[in-house]
Amino acid sequence: MEQPKENQPNNPLHGIKLVTILEHLEARYGWEGLGSRIRIKCFTDNPSIKSSLTFLRKTPWARTKVEELYLRSIRKK
Repeated sequence: MEQPKENQPNNPLHGIKLVTILEHLEARYGWEGLGSRIRIKCFTDNPSIKSSLTFLRKTPWARTKVEELYLRSIRKK
């Protein structure tokens, strides 16, 4: 019998959607600020939530950088 998946109490990103993270960062830093903090084209060249989500879902290293910036930004509050 399969055991249910356990909660991840030590994972601060557990239950937070990528779109929520991106919306938070865009509101806090703006696209220009995001582009200067994380040098990826989806933040610097005609940025949008939709295009950024598409890129980040396909690019694990970039998603990791975005998640790290998010965690730093919420710790500073």
